Amino acid sequence: MLPGRFPSRRFGVYNDVQLRSVFTTVTLVAALVGGAIGASPAIAAENPYERGPAPTNSSIEASRGSFAVSETSVSSLSVTGFGGGTIYYPTSTSAGTFGAIAVSPGYTGTQSSISWLGPRIASQGFVVFTIDTITTLDQPDSRASQLLAALDYLTQRSAVRARIDATRLGVMGHSMGGGGTLRAAANRPALQAAIPLTGWHTDKTWGDVRVPTLVVGADGDTIAPVATHSKPFYNSLPSSLDRAYLELRGATHFTPNSSNTTIAKYSISWLKRFIDNDTRYEQFLCPTPSSSLLIAEFRGNCPHSS
Repeated sequence: MLPGRFPSRRFGVYNDVQLRSVFTTVTLVAALVGGAIGASPAIAAENPYERGPAPTNSSIEASRGSFAVSETSVSSLSVTGFGGGTIYYPTSTSAGTFGAIAVSPGYTGTQSSISWLGPRIASQGFVVFTIDTITTLDQPDSRASQLLAALDYLTQRSAVRARIDATRLGVMGHSMGGGGTLRAAANRPALQAAIPLTGWHTDKTWGDVRVPTLVVGADGDTIAPVATHSKPFYNSLPSSLDRAYLELRGATHFTPNSSNTTIAKYSISWLKRFIDNDTRYEQFLCPTPSSSLLIAEFRGNCPHSS
């Protein structure tokens, strides 16, 4: 055998030219595999705001998500512009910062009436501030200002401000708090999501809202009937806006004041989709859910824009 040569192919091995070809092929495959492996973090990094495991129907219907939750009270004496409240937040900081939501009660209500939303949403990977208003008789536009003041407090002064991404904020509210939610969205277009729950407002036109909005109404609401409140609210939103309308079946104006799986499921999906830009939750919003024993109607823009 000549120096620098390998036995011929017919003996089950290759000559030097053929071997170089094999080495080239192996190197190329290794590069491709390595590139694919190396691309995984890049793919994951496409959305750095994803928090928690991939969702399932049962995970978003559960009373608690994957994050352990702590809470802290905020005295009305220590804040201005709203009436204090309770902050619910993921205990661990290992996942990074979180989006945040302020939630307002309705007319004559206190934060206790919407407190169930705090730990339920926070356990899915959000900081949630259920607030008291300055007085229980405050009107919707006052509640709007208070929701925004609460968000400013959360991101600038609160004990959990380091846990919050101030670019990813949303608002929710019940009844007049729902009307306040719409006004807050109109006044601060940088918000990422708004969810009025059986909202009440004398203004029925919201064409200036630029915030993705999920309007939740109740078929048995006699205080803010859907025909004169939630449906006109939804219909007046820009047709180009990411928007949805959920009408609860067998529900009343006060259904949002107690734990409700349907409200939680679609609120969490909406907040995840638009505050966290987490398209893993798109499956629960698009195609729009069909009418059922729990849903009288669901309408929306599908598919949502990226």
